[in-house]
Amino acid sequence: MTSSHPVRPAFVPESGAGTVVELPDLAVSLGSWRPALVASDLDGTLLTSDGVVSPRTRAAIDACRAAGIPVVGVTGRGPRLLDSVRAALGGTGIAVLAQGGYVVDLDRTEVLRTVGMSNEDATAVIGAIEGVAGELIVAVEDAAEQAEALRPLRVQHGFDWPYPEPAHLLPRHEVLPVGAVLKVFLRSARHGEDELLRLARDVVDPAVAELTHAGLGFIEVLPPGVTKATGLAVALEHHGVDLGRVLVFGDMPNDLPMIQAVTAAGGRAVAMANAHPEVLAAAADRTSGSDADGVARYLEAVLALGSAGV
Repeated sequence: MTSSHPVRPAFVPESGAGTVVELPDLAVSLGSWRPALVASDLDGTLLTSDGVVSPRTRAAIDACRAAGIPVVGVTGRGPRLLDSVRAALGGTGIAVLAQGGYVVDLDRTEVLRTVGMSNEDATAVIGAIEGVAGELIVAVEDAAEQAEALRPLRVQHGFDWPYPEPAHLLPRHEVLPVGAVLKVFLRSARHGEDELLRLARDVVDPAVAELTHAGLGFIEVLPPGVTKATGLAVALEHHGVDLGRVLVFGDMPNDLPMIQAVTAAGGRAVAMANAHPEVLAAAADRTSGSDADGVARYLEAVLALGSAGV
């Protein structure tokens, strides 16, 4: 299956994307704190439901960078979608892809991190989850090596992959490659993503694999230690910025690790109006939905405060 059509946004929120939220007085809530770096999820957060960066959001990103504040994109999109991520970020800066498993410097086209999971471990994890959730349908992002990571997705017949992008449609026994995988997608005909994730976490040790979902109807299996928080850490090391100086935006459970890490370090986390309930509960602040320039509205308000000591 191949297509030249644009890739659909990875998360199209059902409600809340157009909601406008009145921001609190940030001069009061932030006090003297100011961000040294902005980290944002893409789909359902920085991007509209059409999968684009609005002119207002683009202007806010540019204003941050002009003020010396790097903007890092942190997404579940894999390396096969690197061009779309590059376009969203204006072709510059650090991009964290594959839920943290693939980090690239867009200015130098240099891969800073790539992490894979062996065929054996992926097979064992799938088997363990099927033991409690029943038969699953599988798709795979192939390999940790950069050259292989650019290959099309490997999708089992019946997965109903929702995006018009290059993919190999395969029978189940051929979906997993012989070598490493970047991540595995699991869909159930019986369980939604929240329930499937709960069942999977009951039987999979985090030392073996990380599990998450991005609100797409399926869960993701990642190499151990791969989260948006650990991927963001690579970008922070590159920029020499501490977690406590980060302003982070997100909307789905796959954003929780970086939201929690930033919050614990004294940084600031903002949930979109269209966010998953767990994200709304975890973030200190809320902004307008992704179709109402929520990220831009918050950044504009922060930049209007000017600089201050921390």
